[in-house]
Amino acid sequence: MRGSRRDGASPRDARLSGLEVWLTGTPAELDAATAALTTAGRVIQAGTRRPLTGTDASRHRLYLRLSIATAARPSGRASATGGAALLDLDTARRKTA
Repeated sequence: MRGSRRDGASPRDARLSGLEVWLTGTPAELDAATAALTTAGRVIQAGTRRPLTGTDASRHRLYLRLSIATAARPSGRASATGGAALLDLDTARRKTA
């Protein structure tokens, strides 16, 4: 091998930005998680929903990249959930069933 190996991003590739998330779950869970994430930011890239196989046959995986604006934390006491909304997956599952 000649010279030292450069370990890093190619200068020809566009710089990636945003939050990258791999989601795995039922279609209803993916819909609920995507909806919750889009309230926090804007989806800038969404992969194709892919079905899993074997014992996970009823589940899918999905890649999302989001642009999320960061802001200063408001003063005062944070909520018990840290300001995040909790998802009721049982309700989401019933809506799609």
